[in-house]
Amino acid sequence: MKRTSTVHQSTSREAKIGQRMIEVKLYFWTNKIANRKGQVIPKHAWGSGMVRVESNETHGIHPRKPIPFHSPLELPAVIEKVLIQNGIVLHPTRRMKKYNLT
Repeated sequence: MKRTSTVHQSTSREAKIGQRMIEVKLYFWTNKIANRKGQVIPKHAWGSGMVRVESNETHGIHPRKPIPFHSPLELPAVIEKVLIQNGIVLHPTRRMKKYNLT
């Protein structure tokens, strides 16, 4: 699958393996689920937490403050806010073309 874009406002640059992708990280709270302080129940978390972008020198990403979410249903909107806050532009894929994005 070849991806092309008609808008290139920035110049391209060499990217090492491991620096080509832009990473969005989710953190789920795990506090106060176990009975004792300082312990966790494996694979259990609250349905809330934080979303942030990982630092990436190749892309010039220096992450700003993480944004909280209070329900997994909020994740798409919070991810969008984090991307915008960090100046990240998403280009539509072929599957997204059906939404007639301009």
